[in-house]
Amino acid sequence: MPTNSSWFQRLVLPGFAFKAVVIGGGYATGRELAAFFLPSGAWGGLCGMLLAMAIWSAVCVVTFVFAFRTGSRDYRSFFLHLLGPLWPAFEIAYFLAVMLILAVFAASAGAIGQALFAWPQFLGSVCLVVSIALVATWGNVAVERLFKYVSFFLYATYAAFVILSLIHFGDRTLAAFAVPAPGFGWIAGGVTYAGYNIIGAIVILPVIRHMVSTRDAVVAGTLAGPLAMIPAMLFFICMIAYYPEIQQQPLPSDFLLGKLGIPAFRMLFQAMIFAALLESGTGCVHAINERVAHAYRARGNRLLSMRARLGITVLVLTGSVFVAGRFGLVALIAGGYRWLAYALLSIYVLPLMTLGLWRILRGDLNSCRPRSSRDAEASTQVG
Repeated sequence: MPTNSSWFQRLVLPGFAFKAVVIGGGYATGRELAAFFLPSGAWGGLCGMLLAMAIWSAVCVVTFVFAFRTGSRDYRSFFLHLLGPLWPAFEIAYFLAVMLILAVFAASAGAIGQALFAWPQFLGSVCLVVSIALVATWGNVAVERLFKYVSFFLYATYAAFVILSLIHFGDRTLAAFAVPAPGFGWIAGGVTYAGYNIIGAIVILPVIRHMVSTRDAVVAGTLAGPLAMIPAMLFFICMIAYYPEIQQQPLPSDFLLGKLGIPAFRMLFQAMIFAALLESGTGCVHAINERVAHAYRARGNRLLSMRARLGITVLVLTGSVFVAGRFGLVALIAGGYRWLAYALLSIYVLPLMTLGLWRILRGDLNSCRPRSSRDAEASTQVG
């Protein structure tokens, strides 16, 4: 375990990393917000997002503490401790989840390329795949730098988007918030949205290597929810101005940018979305690489080579692009995400918040710290 980690690496980087994984499948294009929150109107949608944010923080806290106490730095080690012999159930669900999520990313990148440059759908997807492969191949250090710098770019761009939107159509936004929330449908939307995105807490386990105490895990987990949700809430405030028309748009972000009528900002915003898809996709693939790297090192005390990381990355991404081309963005989000949420809630969240939390409170986790975790820092570089 590193002892010279900065407060940023210990407390903020996990939240940035969680946001990085969430944003691509959670709200980068706005399609997901339109599907899960817009049907509840302005106030209902915000209530649903606050509920999802609270769920994220709670689950991230317990996940980070459980992982820190057990020395788990990849999802296989984590679920060996949580589920015992049933751990392969998560491996199967995670692989299917990654294929679905990366397919959404690829479809989103294809839609962006088509909207901006009139490219064929597959060309934007290929650009994203190549970019993810380049970053994921270099391991933990490159991935963490991507999370850090893209996060600053993302927060600044969303802040500018809100300001410009309020200037250009703030009256429509205020009118939307004058309508009362229609019932309590936002509860289902918030739980479902939180459910399929919470996989990000497991995906980013490699970054908790910087933590030095349980307090770090609690603080980082608490911050993870707001750091991931605040950009989504800003985006939603912009979107609500054109509800319900925007609900049917494959790319709500591009629809709003068209309403703004600022070509330069449209290019900047779509570049930010591409960067968000890049960091999200990289996080998903990196988790698989780290799972293989830990198993590889445990068997032969060797590091996973760059060539092997590249091969794994290309294999996963190729299958995802095929799924994206077969089903399309809207269908993937509308159907696949709900089933993914149910699977993750039953395999991950329910056992963690019952058995996992009980074991944390009993204080019986330190004794099961795996020997391989003592060499966790070795996995941060590519051999």
